[in-house]
Amino acid sequence: MGEKMCTVQVGQIKREYPRGTAYKVIAEDFQNQYPYQIVLVFIDKYRLQELYKGLDGNHEIEFVTIGDNIGHKTYKRSMCLMMVKAVHDVGGKEQIEKVRIHYSLSKGLYCTIEGKQKLTREFLDRVEERMWQMVEERMPIKKRSVNTTEAIRLFKKYGMHDKERLFQYRRVSRVNIYTMNEFEDYYYGYMVPDAGYLRYFKLHLYDEGFVLQMPVMEAPTVVPPFQPQEKLFQVLKESTRWGDLQNIETVGALNDMSAHQNMREVILVQEAFQERRIAEIAEQIASRKSVKFILIAGPSSSGKTTFSHRLSIQLRVNGMIPHPISVDNYFVDREKTPRDKDGNYNFECLEAIDVKAFNKDMSDLLDGKEVVIPTFDFEIGRRSYVNKPRRLGAQDVLVIEGIHCLNPKLTEMLADENKFKIYISALTQLNIDEHNRIPTTDGRLIRRIVRDARARGTSAQKTISMWPSVRRGEEENIFPFQEEADVMFNSALLYELAVLKQYVEPLLFGVEKESDEYPEAKRLLKFLDYFVGAGSENIPINSLLREFTGGGCFDV
Repeated sequence: MGEKMCTVQVGQIKREYPRGTAYKVIAEDFQNQYPYQIVLVFIDKYRLQELYKGLDGNHEIEFVTIGDNIGHKTYKRSMCLMMVKAVHDVGGKEQIEKVRIHYSLSKGLYCTIEGKQKLTREFLDRVEERMWQMVEERMPIKKRSVNTTEAIRLFKKYGMHDKERLFQYRRVSRVNIYTMNEFEDYYYGYMVPDAGYLRYFKLHLYDEGFVLQMPVMEAPTVVPPFQPQEKLFQVLKESTRWGDLQNIETVGALNDMSAHQNMREVILVQEAFQERRIAEIAEQIASRKSVKFILIAGPSSSGKTTFSHRLSIQLRVNGMIPHPISVDNYFVDREKTPRDKDGNYNFECLEAIDVKAFNKDMSDLLDGKEVVIPTFDFEIGRRSYVNKPRRLGAQDVLVIEGIHCLNPKLTEMLADENKFKIYISALTQLNIDEHNRIPTTDGRLIRRIVRDARARGTSAQKTISMWPSVRRGEEENIFPFQEEADVMFNSALLYELAVLKQYVEPLLFGVEKESDEYPEAKRLLKFLDYFVGAGSENIPINSLLREFTGGGCFDV
């Protein structure tokens, strides 16, 4: 009897392959129809597979490239494995204790090494050279499954105590281990088949570590230039140092706290730290007597509203009288709103704001005139002027919130000496382990899913579907101006994902399996499985987290 043949359908094309043929081989036959490198495959629309897997029947398949969200993450994850191995290869076991991947910086990842090896440009050049050797050799990335007990033993043997601790709390019975030659490691998510797929990277020496620079999803074959973001970096560095001081560097450490009934103290210490930082910002504002406009901007689900309230309280402690204003009240009339490339109203571009009217009102207030601040009626798409007139007294300041608040064009008629700019974002300082970071965007997306369901009745599926558009708006309108801020505030809380787990899991389970959003919901559920859940009873009513879970003193 001959080989059993299986039919594969890719779009409108049908082809036959022997049963067991690796999807990598099939991908090579179709690669010329895709603009970027194929790295994964969807089987019958909903089952995602790595390319080393073999064909097991008749299937409709769809390839995933490095230009797709899931494929881009796969590329970055695989690159991390190759980089960590290269550092160990060049430095050697006696010199390298551990490699830590901390957080995103300048379109790359900031990393450090610990041990006797001194980090120099010469050493980094040797690491980069080793990485290129692996690329040219097309060094295989192999995968094997072991039981959890065996995985814990392996991680202990390799000195990967963060992973050893992490899997003490895992309910799954098996663990996937990835291997490049003799080097074994664990990674959360799928990998490419070999190092030959990993041709776009650059290493840059920076501060006490280095940055692994990689392409962005929109240009997946171009390594962007390294652009230091000093203010953002210092906030991230401070947050990481704070987590280390609390002995909570990874999810396993947080789980230890939860399991041993120390979570109440973790929550209260974290909240006290944030309150102290908000108080410091208020004191800094109060020390600048000319400040009349406090401008607050940040990406979605950063906790801007609660932060504004808490900052206002601290401003009052310093003898100032704050007045909140939302830039959204200066939207242009609906029919004048620009449209995006799909013909939909683009409410996130600066042109959607009546910048001229905003500047005139702010200038008049600065000049001591009475001004009626408008309220935008979103139902009719018009501004109304029903509020009482305002006049700024000697101690009065305006606390202005909006996505464009750091864009100089929004306040172009106002003198810099009268402005104090604050950038707020939830910059996650906690990682799954030393090689698996938690993207800031994941934390914010989970926050938003919880809040949208509670406050707007929006399903998790709908929120996930809108998220790429939200992210594009942030990339265009917020992130380019973050270094314009006088101060940056990190609204992430070390404990928050352990609490949000209970709120968001039922919502994610409600995402339809047949939907485009299901793979992302499944990924988030798998991610949340690393956390031991914690209750919300110890969260203060003025916590930034209450903006998402509800029950806060600032809820409308």
